[in-house]
Amino acid sequence: MSTPGSSRREFLINSVSGLGAAWVAANYSGILEAEEFVQQAARSGQPAKLQFFTPDQAAEVEAMAAQIIPTDGTPGAREARVINFIDRALVTFEKDQQPAYAQGLKDLDGQTKQLFPSASKFSALTSEQQIQVLTAMEKTPFFNLVRTHTVTGFFASPVHGGNQNKVGWKLVNYDDSLNFKPPFGYYDAQLMKSR
Repeated sequence: MSTPGSSRREFLINSVSGLGAAWVAANYSGILEAEEFVQQAARSGQPAKLQFFTPDQAAEVEAMAAQIIPTDGTPGAREARVINFIDRALVTFEKDQQPAYAQGLKDLDGQTKQLFPSASKFSALTSEQQIQVLTAMEKTPFFNLVRTHTVTGFFASPVHGGNQNKVGWKLVNYDDSLNFKPPFGYYDAQLMKSR
């Protein structure tokens, strides 16, 4: 959820900066396991199959992710296929979060039914109704977990299942070619001007 007056780009850049190297270091072996998992799936040539979520659960989490990073003038979490990243994370380096998702999905259903008693499920609500449900849940550990996984999946290397077609990287102008030429930053540019 963004605050009025802040741009989507600022929100996403600030979210990425909060992830940090500590998370990568703490989960490095699991990340390598996830990468191998995704590479094997890619070699098979088959579409990604859900390993943890049922199709109904995936629809609920994907609807949450699509509200966290919505589709507007640019692709959002749905186009980045963040649900694939989250599903793969939950069977590799985030296995310990499986119970949190199982309980969180029950809580999401409960909050949905509390606010909209005639609703069949969260993903069937209108966008405005979904935002009402998520606003009621935004201080819960489950919402925070889904938000973290959504942002991570939106910007992680596509090899991990999310960031389809590098949409997250394109949004923040990240060049993954590693073919950089000077000047690299402000100080280098100033040096080049003085020559």
